[in-house]
Amino acid sequence: MDYVRWQDRPQLRRPVLIAAFEGWNDAADAASTAARYMRDRWGARPFAVIDHEDFYDYTATRPQVRLFSGITRQIEWPQTELSWAELPGTPHDVVVLLGHEPQLKWRTFTEQVVGVATDLHVEMVVILGALLADVPHTRPVRVTGTAADAELVRRLNLGRSTYEGPTGIVGVLHEAFSKAHVPSASLWAAVPHYVASTPSPKASLALVERAASLLSTTVDTDDLEVAVADYERQVSEVVAADDDVVAYVRRLEANADDDDDEPGLEMVSGDSLAAELERYLREQRGD
Repeated sequence: MDYVRWQDRPQLRRPVLIAAFEGWNDAADAASTAARYMRDRWGARPFAVIDHEDFYDYTATRPQVRLFSGITRQIEWPQTELSWAELPGTPHDVVVLLGHEPQLKWRTFTEQVVGVATDLHVEMVVILGALLADVPHTRPVRVTGTAADAELVRRLNLGRSTYEGPTGIVGVLHEAFSKAHVPSASLWAAVPHYVASTPSPKASLALVERAASLLSTTVDTDDLEVAVADYERQVSEVVAADDDVVAYVRRLEANADDDDDEPGLEMVSGDSLAAELERYLREQRGD
């Protein structure tokens, strides 16, 4: 069954696909915000959606009610939308895929995504992600690029992921693209775990800049840069209100400053990071 609902079938120039999913692979909304920002700045035009009915548990990813003109109520269902635009300064067009991570039928879902990519003759896929890490909000965001394809690793100066453990839709898609012989890479931004519930424009900006560099193109980032300044100020004010958290962040800063080699990031659970923070705070208090 084909779940792709085409509104248009654009004729694209050597397209590349940028994808991001809200959910498990999207700490602090950094990856989805980055993809949405690039889509909007490039003026991407929607051309297809992947029908949502069979892929989402609506008790987990709930539809939203919107009011129009204060009167008309409309249900907005979660969906995966595809848009396209010209990639500035390059011989490529870009396809931006943005949606919620599905809860159901992942293999069928990935077949749909890979099918769209092959139908459009996509030359490369870049999937954005963000993960919780023991990093300070006051230092530059670490972005790690990984790929399975040896040629892509060499050509784009990426690394090979050594992660083993639970995976999200990003990992499943990479395997599916590999089997379909479509080169794919991931860009992962590290988000401070002690502000995990706060959207991070700083991590989004880092992903936008790294993706643009990877694709040899440009994105106007003025709005994100303003948001980053506000984010750093607000988080610093919250941290400064607790001396123990201040000491903890200083320790993270020292670790970051000593880390010249920037080793690859690995997926760490929020529970384990929260436990590590609590353990540190207990030690400082002498509990």
